[in-house]
Amino acid sequence: MKFPAVDVSKTASASTIVFDVLRKAIIEGKIPEGAPLRQDEIANMFNTSRIPVREAISRLEEQGLIKTQRYKGAVVAGLSADEAAEVFDLRALLEPEIIRDAVPRMSRECLSDARKHCTAFSQSPNPMEWGDLNRVFHKTLYGPSTLNYFKDVADNAMDRVERYIRAQLVISDGMERADSEHLAILVACEEGDADRASLLLRDHINGAKHSLLEHFPTPARHKKR
Repeated sequence: MKFPAVDVSKTASASTIVFDVLRKAIIEGKIPEGAPLRQDEIANMFNTSRIPVREAISRLEEQGLIKTQRYKGAVVAGLSADEAAEVFDLRALLEPEIIRDAVPRMSRECLSDARKHCTAFSQSPNPMEWGDLNRVFHKTLYGPSTLNYFKDVADNAMDRVERYIRAQLVISDGMERADSEHLAILVACEEGDADRASLLLRDHINGAKHSLLEHFPTPARHKKR
């Protein structure tokens, strides 16, 4: 056979492309909570059949980003204040262990990249960038960790609350506080102090949780924790 071979393992499938685009739009708040995801409409937008769209929606539902409602079909899932608090509590358990494991494995390149991301977050005047810059800073520090399952679960947890964090950073003093706390965590990592980095990160996550709940965009009441 004379046609050129393609390494399909390095080529995203149609369902993966649809999943990635929809996931990004949901966590960035571009598709609002409660909005329906109509398979025919999405398939037309991507010039594909309904099969990869159905597969993408199934993956999004597994991650808790959408839910299926009677008569409405798939819609973007929201969170109650209690659910948001629970997600942050999970992050406060997992992410400090991730960074504790990562610190001894951090290279100069990793720390240099983290400082660049920390500075970019601090200096960005665009609120629409803050969520992405916050996330890439954290993921850069977590990268060297060998706790891959922890990282996957923490990443999924961040997906669930990211659109709320973006709003909280804008309407509160969360940006200034996050900037200061990021720098403290980074310095602990640069000094090789895994325990301090872990403790600072736990406080950072818990502080973000309490700030978010104070500005939560629904009237739902949250439990005292």
